Amino acid sequence: MTEQSELVLRELDGLSEMKASEDFQRLVWGEDDPADNADLLLSIQHEGGLVAGAFLGDRMLGFLFGFPSSETGIQHSHRLAVHADSRGMGLGRRLKWFQRDWCLARGITLVRWTYDPLRRINATLNIERLGATAGIYHEDYYGTMQGINAGIPSDRLVAEWDLESRNVCSLSETGRRVMQPELVETVEIPRDLDELLAANPQSALDERLNVRAALTSAFKRGLRITGFDAKHNCYRLTRK
Repeated sequence: MTEQSELVLRELDGLSEMKASEDFQRLVWGEDDPADNADLLLSIQHEGGLVAGAFLGDRMLGFLFGFPSSETGIQHSHRLAVHADSRGMGLGRRLKWFQRDWCLARGITLVRWTYDPLRRINATLNIERLGATAGIYHEDYYGTMQGINAGIPSDRLVAEWDLESRNVCSLSETGRRVMQPELVETVEIPRDLDELLAANPQSALDERLNVRAALTSAFKRGLRITGFDAKHNCYRLTRK
């Protein structure tokens, strides 16, 4: 495995690298999942968006895309991808910390993005390792999807990353939290969604609907996701 010290995290440079990112997106999400177009990426970068990657020489190992929202000081983070051969190197986490530094340097203090609540690897990164929280649930957000997202409704949680919160600052500097609100309840998710989809699509659908019901009910009662227990595959919900 390549040493992480050889990696370079930086913004993409020019249309040729934007076009290469289209191929990279298809490689990660599947040929049937439309990639974000290079022309669009270039235009958004020029208008204040972030289009970045993790590189080993000229080879792209990771990709991140975020753009300004309608609210001052808030960025929407749309894409984060790591090549299958490069997983286990912490690239997703490193790209997000790169994004944090980039945003803070430009006066952006909150980053939002959506992710599939059933994907354990994403919950671990977004909630536990980065310190994002969630209290908004979208049912079938993107409608019918293809590629790795095919087979069940495209439900999404909205992760909200307060870049200046005590926990996020501590996680950035030490990898540890400084505070954990009192636990109210937990919601368990599958250990491996892709494996479950392949083996038993009906069970995957049942999991989707069960987690949907549990989280939407919790959010209506004023609870919020503030942690994720990777050992037991469950969200930790606390009072706002």
